[in-house]
Amino acid sequence: MAGYRITQVETLHEGWRKLLKITVQMPDGRTMAREVLNSSDAAAVLPYDPERRKVIVVRQFRAPVMHVEGHPDMLEAVAGLLDEDEPEACARREAMEEAGLRIGRLEAIGTAWSAPGITTERLHLFLAPYTSVDRVGEGGGLAEEHEDIEVLEIGVDELMRMLDQGGIADMKTLVLIQALQLRHPELFGKG
Repeated sequence: MAGYRITQVETLHEGWRKLLKITVQMPDGRTMAREVLNSSDAAAVLPYDPERRKVIVVRQFRAPVMHVEGHPDMLEAVAGLLDEDEPEACARREAMEEAGLRIGRLEAIGTAWSAPGITTERLHLFLAPYTSVDRVGEGGGLAEEHEDIEVLEIGVDELMRMLDQGGIADMKTLVLIQALQLRHPELFGKG
């Protein structure tokens, strides 16, 4: 894969995020252009209560989902864009804003590209244990960001039923559920 070189970067649109046109010279001398959504990194966290065997997920409006599938929302792990802060701080901030949840310890899962064919966004993925006393707010997101977030606390058995029935289609959430299964199999061994 050596020999590729970016020769030009143009801004096609600048709004909430930037849409770039990147021109690349290939090893054989030909050029190609790619549109790229330029985004900051994001953090995503799946909070879990090990005693009650529950997780917190959120349901929120997603324009692309509505455009493609006709329904306006998606069930997801808590997530948000980094605001010039560290991924851990972002995960904690988003847990409070979206779910009203005070997060202490974070279990780092890793960093992954959300969609490397179209966006520069990388996701910093975390699991986070919590207890019922950590639910200190209502959550629901920020009004100024036009968030209308429904907070759901569901049991791991119901979570697995939803997964089996295709009720969870968000990639970061699927990865975090699998990480929870691998790191904490005791949560899934009871029925």
